[in-house]
Amino acid sequence: MILPRVFAGLTIRGAPKLLFSFNNCSVDTDRRELRHEGELRPVEPQVFDLLEFLIKNRDRMVSRDDLLAAVWNGRIVSESTLASRINAARTAIGDNGEDQRLIRTVLRKGIRFVGAVREEEKPVVATTGVATEQARFALPLPDRPSVAVLPFSNMSGDSEQDYFADGICEDIITGLSKLRWFFVIARNSTFIYKGRAVDIRQVGRELGVRYVLEGSVRKGGSRVRVTAQLIDGATGKHLWADHYDRDLTDIFALQDEITKKVVAAIEPKLLEAEGIRSQNRSPEDLDAWDMLIRANSLFWRLTKDESQAAIAILKQVVERHPFYAPAHGMLAFMLLVSRQGGWHLMEPQIAQATTLAARAVELDDSDPWGHLALGFVAFTRRQTDEAVEEFQRALDLNPNFAAAYGFLGCALAFDGRSDQAIDHIEQAIRMSPHDPQNALLNAALAAAHYQAGRYVEAVGFGRKAIQQRFELTNGHRIYVASLAQAGQIDDARSALARLQELHPENSIAWIERNVPYTPGPMAKFLEGFRKAGLR
Repeated sequence: MILPRVFAGLTIRGAPKLLFSFNNCSVDTDRRELRHEGELRPVEPQVFDLLEFLIKNRDRMVSRDDLLAAVWNGRIVSESTLASRINAARTAIGDNGEDQRLIRTVLRKGIRFVGAVREEEKPVVATTGVATEQARFALPLPDRPSVAVLPFSNMSGDSEQDYFADGICEDIITGLSKLRWFFVIARNSTFIYKGRAVDIRQVGRELGVRYVLEGSVRKGGSRVRVTAQLIDGATGKHLWADHYDRDLTDIFALQDEITKKVVAAIEPKLLEAEGIRSQNRSPEDLDAWDMLIRANSLFWRLTKDESQAAIAILKQVVERHPFYAPAHGMLAFMLLVSRQGGWHLMEPQIAQATTLAARAVELDDSDPWGHLALGFVAFTRRQTDEAVEEFQRALDLNPNFAAAYGFLGCALAFDGRSDQAIDHIEQAIRMSPHDPQNALLNAALAAAHYQAGRYVEAVGFGRKAIQQRFELTNGHRIYVASLAQAGQIDDARSALARLQELHPENSIAWIERNVPYTPGPMAKFLEGFRKAGLR
C-alpha cells in the first residue's frame, strides 16, 4: 500500500480515497477529477494537488512552506508561480482573488480553504478472492521479460545529491532498454514513485511488469556505494541483491555491471547468447555525465523555468565538452520539446537545435537521442518520411525508446496517417503509462482521430490532454477544432476563448506557420477552427 506523505503534521495524499463537495463543485481524489455542476473541469495536475491539499487541511491556515513541501516536494518556486497556481485553483472552482469566497489569503499568515465541505469516503473493494479496485486497472504483462527500475534512494544525507542517484538509475534503464528481448518501463513513469514507500507487487500491477529493480546510492568524497535488488513483481520475492563500493571514476563500469547482473538473473540464456555491450565511456566523461543528469532531472519536471534551467546547463556541457554526443542530442531535443510544450521559441533556437542534432549524430551515430532530435526537426519541417526514418533509427538503437514511439506517432498523425499513428502512440503510452509527456501524446491521439473524422473520440482525447497539462496549448487547439467539428459550437467558442487567453498570438496565420500539419491535414484542421470563429 502507498503510505501517505506528511509535512508539518498535515496529511497530503494517500488512502482512503475521498469525494469532497462544495459550492456546486466536487473533487474526486481517486479519479483526480474536478466537476462544477456535474461538468468535468480541466485542471492542471499541480493545481489539483494544491486544491486537494487546501481542502484536506481546511481546519487551519497553511503557510507558504506547507504548500511548497506538499505540492512542490520542498523545491523553492517563485512567488509568481505560487500565485498563478492559487489563482488557477480559484478560477477552477468559481472563486477569484477579489471575493475569496472559498480560498482566502491572509497577508503574511498564509492561505486557507474556507468553503463549507461535505466529505465522503469512497468504498474500497475487499480483496477476498475478487480483484481490488486497483487491480481492475492493472496492465497486462507483455510477452517479453518485463522490468521497471525504480528511482534509487539517495542515502548521502544531502538532498543536492538526488540527481546523482537518479543518474545511476537512468543509465541502468538505458542499458536494459537497448536489449530488444526486454520490455523496459521508461524513466518518466518509474520516477513517479520517487520518495514514496511502495508495495512492489502494486508497482508491478500498475506498470504491468514482472520484475522490479530498486536500490540506493551513498556518495561521499571520491567513493560511492550502490546497493541493488531485483524483486519478482508478482510475489514480492527477492531474486538477486548485491552491493558495490567503488571510486567515482568506476561509475560507468559499475552501471554496466549492475545491468549485466539484472539480465543474468532474469534471462541467463539470452545473456549468454548476446551479452551486453558496454557504453565505453571513460572517466574523462564523468564531468559531462554529471552535468547531463542534473539537466535531465530538471527538464522532466516539465515547467517553463526548470526546462530553461536544464537547457542552460546543457549549453554549458556542449561548450565545455564539444565532443560529447549525448549532450548535443539531448539539448536539441529539449529545445524542440519545449517549443511543442507551448513555450514558443524563436526560429534561431530551432535552427540551433537542428545544428546540434546533426552534430550529435556526427559524433556518435549510435546515440538514439541524436536521431530522435533529427526526427523531431524533420517533423517540425513537415518532412514526414524523413522524420519516420530518423525515429525508426532511434528505435533500432533502443527498442524500448518510448519517446521515439510517441513522436513517430505524432508525425504520422499530423500527416493524416491516423491508424499507424494510433498504434505507435499507444505503444509509447504502454511503455511509459505515467509519463509527463503523455499530455502531448493524448493531444496527438486527438489529432489522429480528428483526421480520421472521429470527432467525438478526438474531443475526449483533447479534453484528457488539457486535464493532464492545462498550459499545453497543443491540447487546447485540437480540443477547439474537435468540438467545432463535432457540432458543439458553443463549447468550441468557450474553449477558443480559453486558448486565446493562454496564447494571445494564436490565429489562422500563426497556426499555418507554426503547427506542423502537412497540407491536406492542415486544411482539415483549420476547417474546425473557422467553425469555432477563429480568424
